[in-house]
Amino acid sequence: MPSLTISKKDEQAARSGQVTRWSMDCKATVHLGDVSRGGLTRGDHRACDHDLGLMEKYVPCGIVDEGHGDLSITFGSSYKTSDFIVDTLEARWNALDEETKSTTEVLQIKMDNGPESSGSRTQFLKRMVQFVDDIGKTVQLLYYPPYHSKYNPIERCWGILELHWNGTKLIDVETMLEWAKTMTWRGLHPVVALSQQVYEKGIALSKRMMQSVEQRLERHPELPKWDIVIRPIEPYRGNFFLSNRLSSHATSRRNTRRPCGPACDHSSPNSRPCTSAHF
Repeated sequence: MPSLTISKKDEQAARSGQVTRWSMDCKATVHLGDVSRGGLTRGDHRACDHDLGLMEKYVPCGIVDEGHGDLSITFGSSYKTSDFIVDTLEARWNALDEETKSTTEVLQIKMDNGPESSGSRTQFLKRMVQFVDDIGKTVQLLYYPPYHSKYNPIERCWGILELHWNGTKLIDVETMLEWAKTMTWRGLHPVVALSQQVYEKGIALSKRMMQSVEQRLERHPELPKWDIVIRPIEPYRGNFFLSNRLSSHATSRRNTRRPCGPACDHSSPNSRPCTSAHF
């Protein structure tokens, strides 16, 4: 049922010129060192058949634009967390040109229901609400059900990357990044980045803190964990907006006269102008 809903909403979004459709997911951790990756290569490039306790590893997080085919991959040196995923999402949005940002009314993101980005992960949902308010755009999260993540378009990109560097010994981070840059998806090379940010695992919100976040989520009545819409709040309009409010408030106060007190005698023709505070 969730997969059918995703297919239907994807068709609707594709027909609209105001919906940007992204597919996002993290790949399995990449271990660096003189180890075999299961492929074959020319020459005598023997490798170890066990990782032998390799310590250096990276988590690839990818985003592909389903409309234009643009692929970006961020390799993180820390843990795969909700914050890492949302930081990668923010970096991809910030890299867009202003025309694409202005013409986008809704950002639709397809994801699998992994533990770090699921529809019940409190830290992820909190960060997504903050992200929506920062960019001022509506975001729709569409999740694939268990055992169906292979239909997520980003998974095809991971398959091509594995075929591309299969048989290569990724002995260091430079080799890993260069091989990732030379792969192609729909005739384009990906934008590859390296993140050295250190992330903390296990961050979660209490039920009380989550109440304000949950109020911002529009969950599908039949698929509440698989289809979530987050809309931005009205953006703050700066000092100009504040000054206009103060000015209009003062004008309203000047135009609203309260009845004169007993000390004011306006009935006498010789009375002086009233100087009492009537506002």
